[in-house]
Amino acid sequence: MLPTILTTGRPNALVRARLASAFDVHHLDEAPDREALLAAVGPRVRGLASTGHAGVGADLMDRLPALEIVAHFGVGYDPVDVGAAAARGVVVTNTPDVLTEEVADTAFGLLLATVRELSAAEGWLRAGRWETDGPYPLTRGSLRGRSLGIVGLGRIGRAIARRAEAFGLPVAYHSRRPVADVAHPWYPSAVDLAAAVDTLMIVAPGGAETRHMIGPAVFDALGPEGVLVNVGRGSVVDEAGLVEALRAGRVLAAGLDVFEDEPRVHPGLLDLPRVVLLPHVGSASVATRDAMGALQVDNLEAWFAGRTPPTPVPETPVPAR
Repeated sequence: MLPTILTTGRPNALVRARLASAFDVHHLDEAPDREALLAAVGPRVRGLASTGHAGVGADLMDRLPALEIVAHFGVGYDPVDVGAAAARGVVVTNTPDVLTEEVADTAFGLLLATVRELSAAEGWLRAGRWETDGPYPLTRGSLRGRSLGIVGLGRIGRAIARRAEAFGLPVAYHSRRPVADVAHPWYPSAVDLAAAVDTLMIVAPGGAETRHMIGPAVFDALGPEGVLVNVGRGSVVDEAGLVEALRAGRVLAAGLDVFEDEPRVHPGLLDLPRVVLLPHVGSASVATRDAMGALQVDNLEAWFAGRTPPTPVPETPVPAR
């Protein structure tokens, strides 16, 4: 019999097709009766393909006693309770690398749009104000003379740093420890980094350890000409504190692709000038999402073929097979 796979979230067409050709697949979030589906197939589910913010917690794992692997779609895997997985001997995988350049492109595009108010300028044109009111006002912000601090210098952070250097921006960074073979200055805290730069790019993962790491102390250190961009996880930034800092002029501008309570956005962000908001589109191209989906299924196929999955997460090392 084919191994039974359960999906959470909404897998894309490529993932659906590949899973259907190799596994006995059941879609939890599309079932008319989730409880009935879990009762019927839960005992024989050996693999779980999770997508986006559809969580995989201990309660779900308890319903899947034969579970061996959770293959998550995305580089960030904070929706998966890796502690619960490790305690049960369940391997967790993610989909790094294949989305690095796409997210870095989006991050730098968001930085440019935020600093130069490009979204607002387009809105001015579309509303007919160029014709009636004249040119869009000169922007207070510019990339000229700025310095970029990156919080989280992993694969995506390094790709952003390369782009920043091409634009002539000096780069510094904060991570838990200095990164080997990186010449950029390292700062031991996000506050220290913010005090040393005027533009802060957040690429940090989510989770309890980083929740609201970027809060009032960081905003004040960044200063009234400071620009904040977040393409990591929404939970890293204290959104209510950011709204207060923007309203008070303690920070100049913000560009966000991720939010604390997606898809809901803090209403204060919607009313502010010099704020650019994107609906979590960092990796949202057909090519990149298909590459992520292919890697997600590659991990499942490798596991059930008796091979080591390509991209296990460090919290759940793969035992010798």
